[in-house]
Amino acid sequence: MTPEQMRDASLLELFHLEAEAQTQVLGAGLLLLERNPTQADQLEACMRAAHSLKGAARIVGVEAGVRVAHVMEDCLVGAQAGRLQLRPEHIDALLLGSDLLLRIATPDTAVDAVEIDALVARLQGQADAAPAAVGQAVAPAQPETPLVNEAEPQRSDGHLLEGGERVLRVTAERLDRLLDLSSKALVEAQRLKPQLLALQRGKRLHMQLGRALEGIQQALSGAAAEASAQEPLADARRLFGECRQLFELQAGELDEFAWHAAQRAQQLYDTALACRMRPLADVLVGQARMVRDLARSLDKQVRLQIEGDKTQVDRDVLERLEAPLVHLLRNALDHGIEAPAARLAAGKPAEGVISIRARQQAGSLLLEIADDGAGVDLPRLRAAIVQRQLASEETTAQLSEAELLSFLFLPGFSLREQVTELSGRGVGLDAVQHMLRQLRGGIQLQQVRGRGARFLLEVPLTLSVVRSLVVEIGGEAYAFPLAHIERMCELEPAAIEQLEGRQHFTHDGRPVGLVAASQLLQRPSGRAPEAAIPVVLLGAREALYGIAVERFIGERTLVVLPLDPRLGKLQSVAAGAVLDDGSPVLILDVEDLQRALEKLLSSGRLERIDRGGQVPGAARKRVLVVDDSLTVRELQRKLLLNRGYQVAVAVDGMDGWNALRAEHFDLLITDIDMPRMDGIELVTLLRRDHRLQSLPVMVVSYKDREEDRRRGLEAGADYYLAKASFHDEALLDAVAMLIGEPP
Repeated sequence: MTPEQMRDASLLELFHLEAEAQTQVLGAGLLLLERNPTQADQLEACMRAAHSLKGAARIVGVEAGVRVAHVMEDCLVGAQAGRLQLRPEHIDALLLGSDLLLRIATPDTAVDAVEIDALVARLQGQADAAPAAVGQAVAPAQPETPLVNEAEPQRSDGHLLEGGERVLRVTAERLDRLLDLSSKALVEAQRLKPQLLALQRGKRLHMQLGRALEGIQQALSGAAAEASAQEPLADARRLFGECRQLFELQAGELDEFAWHAAQRAQQLYDTALACRMRPLADVLVGQARMVRDLARSLDKQVRLQIEGDKTQVDRDVLERLEAPLVHLLRNALDHGIEAPAARLAAGKPAEGVISIRARQQAGSLLLEIADDGAGVDLPRLRAAIVQRQLASEETTAQLSEAELLSFLFLPGFSLREQVTELSGRGVGLDAVQHMLRQLRGGIQLQQVRGRGARFLLEVPLTLSVVRSLVVEIGGEAYAFPLAHIERMCELEPAAIEQLEGRQHFTHDGRPVGLVAASQLLQRPSGRAPEAAIPVVLLGAREALYGIAVERFIGERTLVVLPLDPRLGKLQSVAAGAVLDDGSPVLILDVEDLQRALEKLLSSGRLERIDRGGQVPGAARKRVLVVDDSLTVRELQRKLLLNRGYQVAVAVDGMDGWNALRAEHFDLLITDIDMPRMDGIELVTLLRRDHRLQSLPVMVVSYKDREEDRRRGLEAGADYYLAKASFHDEALLDAVAMLIGEPP
């Protein structure tokens, strides 16, 4: 390719980007002008967009684009000057012109010259047919604008600016690679934490060695040992002191490095993730136009309202969200909004309203799609359920409204008997629900008869990370995406009932089937739970199932790592991830699990959950929790009890000191700021006591400054946990690292 050809290709690509931006301005402005043709600001914006496209087409030598944009500009200038009163037929022609300009600007897209001539003639005829306004001066022609107008500034190096920032074109593959590398950096930074804990544990063992040396020295001096025995012992004590200093120095430096590395890795990952985020408006651009065109084809008057269109969402989620959105909007137009005459008869305005509201909440995108139409005809829905033999007439009559509406999500279910372009094809809300489940999301339907329906959608903001419950199954870690979990509970063995060869338990007044996760995943059974059985409750349509696991490891935000494609589709496995300590975990495909569960239920081959394997009489490790806050004390006590530790509590440092001298404990967990005696004083006293100085100590405090952490560790604490970043598994993981898991 010659340099001239390369330059021309680059200009055509820029023209395409310009056309995409300016036709969006035209589309939005023309829809507003259809409702109020006298809006001067919208007329000005549309005229400038057409004017910019004309100039851009002229620069790149696309004559067809110049012709279409020029005649569109003439119509809009005529409307500005008052010579032309914009009516729906004018808006139709201008919208067609906007579509045609985008096609002309799209590379490798053929546009028929006859189509261009017809549209130019149509627009020219409408402009010529408009009578000139009396006393109204024609707006003077404005000079040609450059390829990128004021709204889309451009640097001299050709890189577009967006919101005052440079925008460079980067391929999606490179962005994905950047996110993958940053997620791995985040995981690697988190692996420093257990290394630091191991070093601190080594420091504690080293201190125990020092005390043993002191005991040996005392024993030798008591036996009046010879000087030849004392000299090696003195060398050993000297070496011990040097090792202790080295331990303290390296532990402090590693602690500081781990903290900074984790912060930088998190910032890197957040920045890489932000590169993939796009505003929801990107997928809503054409929806107002679609609603307008379909409403006119149905002889209905409908207005689309959008709130929260600037909400940032992962581009992959946006791409896969467009089809469900279009389906729900078409559903609202066809099934929801009534004809103008019917609305007026019902005391409503002739114009119906469909609204889209978007917001972020806890890492999820919440979308509400509502209309003020007729709602769902429940008697008709009951009749359709009976007609399709989905339930008997007696059962259907007793169903609640929510239960009736759930039938609309069944495959092939439709209230339309005739096939039209919009509905009645048997591909209804079940397709929407399936697409949202693939996004690890969900959908709910609410309605008020005669006042409209409302769909509530929840999907993750990104598919790159997933908030999950990590459990142990067959001695290995697996993750359930939280979006698919109804609830988690711990079930006492006495609550399990046998019914027709299956195990059940009662939850919220309804029976729930219980299945072992090891059987679902075809894994060997691991260790039996120590007391209560950890159960994950999954919802499958209207049914609820309990999956018995061996242990709850805790909630984690996992970076999704796709499996090697050479493995193919693994049954019940969606992807992989890496935990904080670097160990791998498989993210489960809940829909696969539900299918396997239903197959097991139908076959009657369910295995009984065995409660054997407990170790009788094993000593439980004891933990003392010292905190002046009743809420914090109880939270930590319950967490440790549920994990299998024995727990005692103290209300302040003095109370804790008395408990430590009176009873044996394997670990002390203390706050810092407390009355009578604070945590630093308590730890200092403990380290001075020869009987207690080897006891592991964890400080849990609201203070998260570096000097506070250093102060706690220098006082003798083995671990420092800030309450600001406190979560259940952080505490339990630290306890297990310091004193091990309960027996």
